[in-house]
This record gives sequence, C-alpha cells and structure tokens, in this order.
Amino acid sequence: MRPRTLDEVTGQDHLLAPGAPLAALIASGHLPSLVFWGPPGVGKTTLARLLSTVTDARFLTLSAVLAGVKDIRAAVEQAQAILPQRTVLFIDEIHRFNKSQQDALLPFVESGALTLIGATTENPSFELNSALLSRLRVMVLKALDVEVLEGLVRRALVDAERGLGQSPGALPDTVLRQIAEAADGDGRRALILLETVVAGQSAGVALDEDGLQRLIGRGLRRFDKQGEQFYDQISALHKSVRGSDPDAALYWLARMLDGGCDPGYLIRRVTRMASEDIGLADPRALPLCIAAWEAYDRQGSPEGELAIAEVVVYLACAPKSNAAYTAYKAARQAVQNGGTADVPMHLRNAPTRLMKDLGYGQGYQYDPDSEGGHAQTQTYWPDGMAPQTFYQPVSRGLEIRIAEKLAQLRARRAGR
Repeated sequence: MRPRTLDEVTGQDHLLAPGAPLAALIASGHLPSLVFWGPPGVGKTTLARLLSTVTDARFLTLSAVLAGVKDIRAAVEQAQAILPQRTVLFIDEIHRFNKSQQDALLPFVESGALTLIGATTENPSFELNSALLSRLRVMVLKALDVEVLEGLVRRALVDAERGLGQSPGALPDTVLRQIAEAADGDGRRALILLETVVAGQSAGVALDEDGLQRLIGRGLRRFDKQGEQFYDQISALHKSVRGSDPDAALYWLARMLDGGCDPGYLIRRVTRMASEDIGLADPRALPLCIAAWEAYDRQGSPEGELAIAEVVVYLACAPKSNAAYTAYKAARQAVQNGGTADVPMHLRNAPTRLMKDLGYGQGYQYDPDSEGGHAQTQTYWPDGMAPQTFYQPVSRGLEIRIAEKLAQLRARRAGR
C-alpha cells in the first residue's frame, strides 16, 4: 500500500499542498539535500522514493544501522558513474551515523555529486553535526491523524491489487476506527493491525470488545527514554506544575510513566520543582517531595507512583515563588564576578589560641543574646564589599510574612 505517486501521499499537506515547501521545490525542478524528521510510519522513505522518481534520479538506499564509510564511498562511485543523471542517496536512521560517518558525507553533498535525503525519528539539532545540518533542509513530517489512518486502512481493506481485497463492509466502521486509534499516528502499524484483525476474523474471532482487545492489544504511545519526546514531556510536566494546573500535570506524569520513564527520575525532577517554583511561598513542598521520594523507594512501582502523583498535585496547587531560586543565581553571579574576598575577622572561627591571639572572632556579636535576637550593627559581608540584596520575597503564600520580617530587619540594620 505504499503510495505510488505524490498525490497518494496523505497526512503531510503542510509539505505537499500547493505552495508548501516541498511542493515548491518539486515545482522548481531543484531538489536540494534534505532530512525528513518525523515519527515512525509517516512516509519518510516513501517521500524519498517518490522525489527521486519525479526528478528522474537514480535511487540508492543505505541504512545507518548497518552501513559505514565504505558503503558511502561505494554509493558515491555509483552516482559518479551515471553522471549527469542525478542520484538520490537515501539514508534511513541517519541519526545513527557517528560524527566521522556524517563527516564522510560532507564533500559529496557539498559538490553535488549526489542528493542526500536522510530520515530520522530524532531531533536533527541534537543528532546531526552542525556541518552536515547546515547543508541540509529539514522537513518535519507529522504523525498521521485518526481520519487519515482510517482512510488508509479502509483503502487497504478493499484494494484487490495491493491490499486485502475484501468487500467494503467486511469490517464495521467502528472496528476501522479502533484500528486507526490504536495505530497512534503510525501508518505501518495501522496496516499491520488491519491484517491481524482480518486474519482473526477469518479464524473465527468475534469482533466484539474482548475479541478486538485480544487482536489489537493495548494501544502503545510514542515515547523514548532519551530523545526529544522524553525532554518535551518532562518540560510539559514541569510547566503544568508551574502553571498551577494539577490535571495537566497528572496527565503528563501518567504519560511518562506509561512510556516506561524511571519513576526515580520523575520524583527527582519533581523535588527540583519544589525548590525552583514553590520555594518559600510554601516551605512544606520540599519535605513533602522528600517524603514521596522515600515512599517510592520503600514501595516501588506501582504503589509508590501514587505518592509521586500526590505530591505533583500538591505542588501544582501550591503558591508559586522563584525568589529563592533567583536569589541563589544572583549570589552565584556576584561570586563569579568578584575576587576572593577575605572573611572578616569577627566572622572567622577561632578554635586555637594562636588564632584567638591573631584576632579571629574578636568583636563578634552573638545574635541570640542581642536585643530582639538581632545584632543590628553587625555586618556579614567581606570588608570593603557593599551589602547587596539578592532575595526579594513575592507577595504570595508564606513569603508575605517573610517579606514583612525581612523589611523590619533590613530597616534596623540600615538604622532607619
């Protein structure tokens, strides 16, 4: 059922509709080197084949899983042997090439000895080196939506030449819809599921809820444990917590757990959220994260995942403040911009007689013994360094009270 013409390609109108980027390149007759980036089963290989056809180019293909520099050179020799006819070299899983293998492509792409089309499921920004990426145009392919997949399986069901050659009513519309939904954007998976359902029906499996569950199985969602989808989803979880949306936060937490993400990683990141986004607006958030972490360590999955979910909801509902986080970054910047300032003598430790004789610790005022528990005239900054203000509490949660107390202390220290 692979499309035989560009008109048969569906689901990528943003590239192939009149005036769209890929359609414009085809119309111009100029085919530059490209990289197709998208999830599995959306037509990356198909588009590469069709582009070679419409540009009257020879089509060579390599898999980066198996090929090496020797194979690249052999492909270039084949391309040069048929000049001036154009050659399209399609490299599937191009992100699996290491740096030296990618570098081996550079002179041939640069000289125009061949037109390179790479296919990848990973973000080219991270997986392709900058020298190669600068010579390629990136085309982003989208996952196929349910309507496109439903149309695909419907055509495959009745196509007598390349499909299953069944009658139009061989499968109910509801079953075709379930197949399309279970495929989760992957055309290849949709066709495999269609074959499975038709074979099961022929074997006498009833296409009721239980029968379809056995044939189709549990739907699988796209996820990777190291690539862009992983970091996109943890970003969505973090921003949902920061945006005080507990329902969205739970959704992204469940998505990551469903994809096989390590719950230990998740609770570590959630604990960071407590310090970064809630801070002293609700100081209970951090110890609750530690408690959830301990609960997960003791219970494991799936029982311990509930503790993570509970604390995610709490953080999303808590008042937000990044004042402590911002203050810490400002303090680090001040340290990096300054020299090695000595600790003032009155703040130094004096564990030995010699150090006391040298003046270590002399003049220190013990705050608990001072009036109001605060030595108002004492400074805690290096000599010659003007006091700075890093921490600015926000007017939310407990930091409202903290701000009031700090204002009093700073006014006293300034002699106001």
